Amino acid sequence: MKEIEVLIIGGGLAGLTAAIHLSKKGFQVIVIEKNEFPKHKVCGEYISNEVVPYLNWLGINSKDLHPTLITKLQFSIRNGKTIDCVLPLGGFGISRYALDEYLYRKAVSYGCTILKDSVESVVFNENQFTVTTLNNVLLKAKIVLGAFGKRSNIDQKLNRSFIQKKSPWLAVKAHYSGNFPDDLVGLHNFKGGYCGVSKVENNKINICYLADYETFKRYKNIEEYQKAVVFKNPNLKLLFEKCTMLFDKPLTISQICFEQKKAVENHILLIGDTAGLIHPLCGNGMAMAIHSAKIVSELVELFFNKEIKSRADLEKKYKQEWKFNFEKRIRAGRFLARLLQHQKVSEFLLQIVIKFPLLLPKIIKRTHGKPIILKN
Repeated sequence: MKEIEVLIIGGGLAGLTAAIHLSKKGFQVIVIEKNEFPKHKVCGEYISNEVVPYLNWLGINSKDLHPTLITKLQFSIRNGKTIDCVLPLGGFGISRYALDEYLYRKAVSYGCTILKDSVESVVFNENQFTVTTLNNVLLKAKIVLGAFGKRSNIDQKLNRSFIQKKSPWLAVKAHYSGNFPDDLVGLHNFKGGYCGVSKVENNKINICYLADYETFKRYKNIEEYQKAVVFKNPNLKLLFEKCTMLFDKPLTISQICFEQKKAVENHILLIGDTAGLIHPLCGNGMAMAIHSAKIVSELVELFFNKEIKSRADLEKKYKQEWKFNFEKRIRAGRFLARLLQHQKVSEFLLQIVIKFPLLLPKIIKRTHGKPIILKN
């Protein structure tokens, strides 16, 4: 049975970022990931510039992937009325297909081991984890990080509270060819959902929307739903009609839960969407995943260096850091999402923002963080 310092369950954005950080610092790290690299994922594929200083410290140069540089936002309500503004920090567009592959190779170059397998069980006993995989690999680890995404069979095994509830949300995503400004992210509201649009590398347009399942299930398929519901917003109708899908069919994910989650379960430190999910309309999920990896990695280093004296203190400090950095953003995202589900309320808010255009950047700042400051 192999013994290691840090085991990370999940090789997505948060998991790979933590793997790179900890491997760079000289720790022995294994990532267990069930999927092959590269792989498309349902994601808005926009990253706020708040994480750029940290990415640079990790040795990750996003420019290597030729992302689009995004500086502007266009927002519209259901009837198509729009308002434009400059994004306070700006960001960049990059596909998960390209980014995750890049991070995977970077982690391996730093000495991290990537194990293609699925986790069957995680047992914590006598201050140590024993992890068993589907292929009967047994691993012992001092620290386990959970980065297994929005919803996983591991959540069920941990009996997490949110997993017991049915979620009313599903998401649909595909890449398209067509005309769309490189420097713009569009956020367009429609009945029961909202849609994000932005360019990623190689001149591809990423269109990803969140939909209310109760409305969605009334229609036979995605195409019928889009024509009957999504196209009621004329901006989206024009966009879909003038663009050509590059995928064979759209990617979908269901049971997306925005319920409050715990940052620590059964002594597993949870990061990214596994610890908490901000509404996609805020466009900050990828930056939060990266930031959470930084927070946990720094604390894990302090724990191994004996500057954090106990596991209880490590877990306490991580919960505090998670709450300080993300709780208000997630709460603001939930509040905005509720408002946008009401046509009259969203129209009223748009009129206010049109009269007072400086309000929109202030609203955006409520769901975004400041540029990350490195401690060392």
